[in-house]
Amino acid sequence: MTRNRKKNKKEMKCFYLLSLILVAFLVADVAGAGLCDGSCRSRCSRAGVVDRCLKYCGICCAKCNCVPSGTFGNKHQCPCYRDLRNSKGKPKCP
Repeated sequence: MTRNRKKNKKEMKCFYLLSLILVAFLVADVAGAGLCDGSCRSRCSRAGVVDRCLKYCGICCAKCNCVPSGTFGNKHQCPCYRDLRNSKGKPKCP
């Protein structure tokens, strides 16, 4: 009987540890998505085609974890964002 209790305690500790790790990853992912959503909404607020701007800004933000301030320019603030290119060699990020 004591053997089963020790085994159960060990399993519970393992379960709690895995749960904490999973929660940490989920929180980090949600926080990152919130950063991109808000920053891209601000960046694309004056775009001619807002949906397209938001799509590509979101892709770039997810890769680079940053979005330049303002609605245009300032790409020097985020070199990764600035340097991403599409298949035709043109800037990918708005």
